[in-house]
Amino acid sequence: MSNKQKFENDLTTLLDRLTCGVQPSVENRLNMLKDWLIKLHRENIVKINHSVMELVCAKHLIEKNYDDIQIEYPLNEILTCDLYGIKGLGNIVVEIETGFIPPENALAPLTYTTARLASKIVRYSGFTGKFALGVPPHYILPFPDTFAKPPRTRTKQEIEAIKALCDAYYQKPPVTLEGIRNARIQEIYIIDVDHGLVQEIDPETYLKRAIQKGASYNYLTA
Repeated sequence: MSNKQKFENDLTTLLDRLTCGVQPSVENRLNMLKDWLIKLHRENIVKINHSVMELVCAKHLIEKNYDDIQIEYPLNEILTCDLYGIKGLGNIVVEIETGFIPPENALAPLTYTTARLASKIVRYSGFTGKFALGVPPHYILPFPDTFAKPPRTRTKQEIEAIKALCDAYYQKPPVTLEGIRNARIQEIYIIDVDHGLVQEIDPETYLKRAIQKGASYNYLTA
């Protein structure tokens, strides 16, 4: 079986699970997103582990009454978000994290991941009223706890430390001090592909759990 056939078969199998007992309108919307992912895969833009999480999260957003759900949606000439949706006068952007570490960062995976997450929160949250990170249950996100706090409580030391961390990995374009000061993450989506479920958790509670499991990273002293 070719990689293309395997991708399409996996998405079809997942969709059969996700659409069991749902309204026809929900099934139709998910089928449209599946077809879009198949098209993107043929263009070598998406991979299966990322795509299945997007579909599960898309169903969750649909059930939360978000309209016009789109996958791999361009926010501007540079940024494309994983999921985008609209509810009333507000919108949501979701970025999926699978835990992949590029080979060139194999010796500093925690530092690199923290920088990547910080950069995403700063860059993407400015385009939306609600920004969320999606993560599988087996992976813990080590994002800076600064972003779980209100912007008014952030110190100059925290902001400058995050900028230095992001600049070490992402400089095109660089994040700004003002962007870090105002960036915010509102939700973590724990995406269980096995059971087709999504659990919502606030960032502060999520980080407390991460610290208990020894998965935190202190960017201020690194």
